[in-house]
Amino acid sequence: MLARKSIIPEEFSLPGLASRIHRKPVFRDRVNKARFIAKSGSCNLAHKNIREQGRFLQDVFTTLVDLKWRFTLVIFTMTFLCSWLLFAMCWWLVAFAHGDLVPNRTSGIEQCVTNVKSFTSAFLFSIEVQVTIGFGHRMITEQCPTAIAVLIFQNIAGLIINAIMLGCIFMKTAQSHRRAETLIFSRNAVIAVRNNRLCFMTRVGDLRKSMIIGAAVRLQVVRKTTTPEGEVIPIHQIDVQTESAAASNSIFLLAPLIICHTINKESPLYDLSAMELQCSDLEVIVILEGVVETTGITTQARTSYVTEEIQWGHRFVPIVTEEDGVYSVDYSKFGNTVKVATPRCSARELDEKPSILIQTLQKSELSHQNSLRKRNSMRRNNSMRNGGGSSGTMRRNNSVLTVPKVQFLTPEAVGQNIAVT
Repeated sequence: MLARKSIIPEEFSLPGLASRIHRKPVFRDRVNKARFIAKSGSCNLAHKNIREQGRFLQDVFTTLVDLKWRFTLVIFTMTFLCSWLLFAMCWWLVAFAHGDLVPNRTSGIEQCVTNVKSFTSAFLFSIEVQVTIGFGHRMITEQCPTAIAVLIFQNIAGLIINAIMLGCIFMKTAQSHRRAETLIFSRNAVIAVRNNRLCFMTRVGDLRKSMIIGAAVRLQVVRKTTTPEGEVIPIHQIDVQTESAAASNSIFLLAPLIICHTINKESPLYDLSAMELQCSDLEVIVILEGVVETTGITTQARTSYVTEEIQWGHRFVPIVTEEDGVYSVDYSKFGNTVKVATPRCSARELDEKPSILIQTLQKSELSHQNSLRKRNSMRRNNSMRNGGGSSGTMRRNNSVLTVPKVQFLTPEAVGQNIAVT
């Protein structure tokens, strides 16, 4: 009986097969980290151990505007109640000093404030004075100059409180981020070839008809870096140029636009391939700024894309069409993408070897032609099963579906053809 070692040839054994398998480079899994900017645009940043809390009280108005609505309403309610109680105490003291609270008061002496006989009636009179509802049976007389001074001070204090309250409510309702709620970004960003260069693209749009004046888009790449001196920068912000950099990134946001960043030598994405991008921990931040046409307030909308939200080899589908002389925007397809032929290598490798792009496009064209041939053969088989009556129609369909051959020329070949002609 032969030994087990002699039955199976060495080239077909498990170690032999493993040695002949082409091993791809193994990259470490990307460690999930917190986002710097959320999809809604809010900053994921917590401030701790702030010792100088008094700086917030030096700017009370901004502090009140930044507070949440429930805290703002509680503060205003307590402010009104405290002011009413404070001046109610003042009116009660004025009445007490003048002797208006004495039960057996002489009828010939007129009161400072009529019908103020207790603290409750003084509190009601304080409310009537500050909110100017109307005095009714309680009214001030000419007997007490002190009461006239208290009336003046309470009116001034009431006007100040009302002005602060109205200004704070107006600023809270007209804040810039309210307008930013109708500025939308695509859920995912894409990387594809545009004008023979790898480009990072995202789509922005405005849901309102009122425009954003002087809209500008900025891109930033946030990543953790280490300097040559060993300094670790946990949040290193790198500015990224867009296609409209020559015009100060200004865009005309009338319809949804695709913001494109060409990945060149100055780009932080220049050395990243498709596989390396998925293993990196970078985050791309998109910032849209402009002036609201109706209010004149500067607004800012933000979003970010982590590596899982960047689709390599995709392109946004068109959503603007012309219907009856009017351009129509289909927002249901705002974030839809379609796969396109895109090299999986980095932009640096693509610049060093331009033939990679030509080979990728040729393979895509061949696969497209093969799919068309397969579709034609399936239709031909179906027509043969159904009968030969539709053979002429099938020939016409085949002639229509035939795709002409596309010849990809390198820049050297294009120069030779021009020289020959």
